[in-house]
Amino acid sequence: MRYWLLKTEPEAYSIERLRREKTTPWTGVRSFQARNNMQEMHLGDLGLFYHSSIPLPAAVGICKVVKTAYPDFTQLERDGEYYDGRATPDKPIWMMVDVGFVEAFARPVTLAEMRAEPRLTGMALLKRGQRLSVQPVTTQEWKIVLELARR
Repeated sequence: MRYWLLKTEPEAYSIERLRREKTTPWTGVRSFQARNNMQEMHLGDLGLFYHSSIPLPAAVGICKVVKTAYPDFTQLERDGEYYDGRATPDKPIWMMVDVGFVEAFARPVTLAEMRAEPRLTGMALLKRGQRLSVQPVTTQEWKIVLELARR
């Protein structure tokens, strides 16, 4: 089992929407490293569902990988926001996974709270220049964030 952090703006896709819909394809990732991270995901891997680009960015819940990496259909939608003219059905560039709802935290774990936690200083999310929408989380970091969420 591996752990991940998946960022989304709540206006684009919120934990509440995932709770309602139960599963969703994680489309629109246009970073090669984030794409590579998704290609490393296995069925059942867990992710911190993270709301970004808001006044108090925070981990707000848990999602689970329910379908491993496959071509992101949005790269072929000519009028779409995520269209990539280099991609073809035979040679896709971008991948996605499907995630399912596991739980919403009763109390979000804010970015500021994570930054203040000395045991999380090495977490990818907290390093300068780490803006990946899909990034790995170590087992120890996972346990600490869940501990903070359950306080």
